[in-house]
Amino acid sequence: MSAAPQAPGSFAASGFPYRLIATDLDGTLLRSDDTVSERTRAALAAATARGATHIVVTGRAVPWTKQILADLGYRGLAVCAQGSQLYDAGSGRLLTSVTLDRRVAQQALAQLEKEVGTVALAASRDGVDGEVLAGPGYRVHDGPLPYVPFEDRETIWRQPLNKLYIQHPQLGDDELAKAARAAVGDLVGVMMAGEGIVELLPLGLTKAKGLALAARRLKVRAAETLAFGDMPNDLPMFAWAGHGVAMANAHEELLAVADEVTAANDEDGIALVLERLLTEAASAGRG
Repeated sequence: MSAAPQAPGSFAASGFPYRLIATDLDGTLLRSDDTVSERTRAALAAATARGATHIVVTGRAVPWTKQILADLGYRGLAVCAQGSQLYDAGSGRLLTSVTLDRRVAQQALAQLEKEVGTVALAASRDGVDGEVLAGPGYRVHDGPLPYVPFEDRETIWRQPLNKLYIQHPQLGDDELAKAARAAVGDLVGVMMAGEGIVELLPLGLTKAKGLALAARRLKVRAAETLAFGDMPNDLPMFAWAGHGVAMANAHEELLAVADEVTAANDEDGIALVLERLLTEAASAGRG
């Protein structure tokens, strides 16, 4: 599902109008059953055969991403953990990683809880095999790896972290994210990445930052990038990319700024866009 990057400036003649296709995973590339349809696989293969490079850009940290990528046969670069990790799926190596300052995170957590009360907490440890720790009251999500439970919060500060996850017994995801930005947005980044997933990240870190780093390695510009997503954590990526496509199932904040809205992730939304672009490119070539 990935191809070698084209030389700079050659994309216009490659038969596809973008050199880089950036896709989120959950709710975007992946269907509800965590698979990619054959139609979407075929559309991506056709686009990469015409010179584009497919790159996965996900909020999931590498340990929660690497097996999915292996199952998909994906061997390119992947931007993981909301942009904090750049992973080479072909070699299984972590190329770059930005960790959350644990002292700042403790300060932010204490300050946040003064404003909203006690939150349920989980934490993502850094590294290719980093564990996800889940504390009392945290509602875990299905995933490829088990959560490691903890009772004493001191446990989570013992090793480098990518991010913290927070949940609140009364506040919804959007309300919690808004409250967290108001309370600690000057200390940490706050991102709503999915149902029940509000994250505290290194300040200034976004999917756009990670994607820009990967694009530099691939010698691709933002204007040459087509991005697909579904959640507010994709907003910076849409702002950076040349063209942002929201899935029909996307959060209202992303739908409001998307350059285009396609069908839902369960209805081959990515394939529909790629097939149209491929047809248009073919018609232009014949003209």
